[in-house]
Amino acid sequence: MKIILPKAEIVSPINGKTILKHIEQCGRVCYKSEDKITDDSAERFVHNVIKRGHESVIEHFVVTVKFTVDRGVSHEIVRHRLASYSQESTRYCNYAKGGFGAEITVIKPAFFAEGTAGFECWKRACEEAEYAYFNLLKFGCIPQEARSVLPNSLKTELYMTANLREWRHFLQLRTSQAAHPQMREVAIPLLKQMRDMIPVVVDDIEVTD
Repeated sequence: MKIILPKAEIVSPINGKTILKHIEQCGRVCYKSEDKITDDSAERFVHNVIKRGHESVIEHFVVTVKFTVDRGVSHEIVRHRLASYSQESTRYCNYAKGGFGAEITVIKPAFFAEGTAGFECWKRACEEAEYAYFNLLKFGCIPQEARSVLPNSLKTELYMTANLREWRHFLQLRTSQAAHPQMREVAIPLLKQMRDMIPVVVDDIEVTD
């Protein structure tokens, strides 16, 4: 059994200034103010439409993110309905095969420190689930049947594609103190990536510990 840390990475080709110019071009038709477009007007325009709550304008650009998380966190991610998803399938993936190292991979919980009784209890439960899964395959079960014993901590990979308005909603919700700690573990670094790559769009989202 392999234990890894979760992560999220933007996989779309990103040019922040080009994105803002595209949004400005689309958005100015609402006001018929295309004549006000200049080389440096896009950032101010996008800032102002977000400030006024006219966020439908930023739906004109989509970003794809690859998440590597556990199955519990993935269930929360796919609840965001205004997005498209492709996810690793436990129906078709056979973790006993060599392509998976003949082992399951699990995500280390953020709330268990290694060496503690809680961590050892969690690790033992995952190992027992792995043992049961492989035995069910040996008994003749196919992956979609054997998966019934796999743990919530099982690693999954998924791609999420959404427009920038939905990403704002996602990051506002999933970086808040009320979010699950394992969700925040990937959402907060993702927010920082977005800020670095795309000016203005998520700058107003604040994270508190």
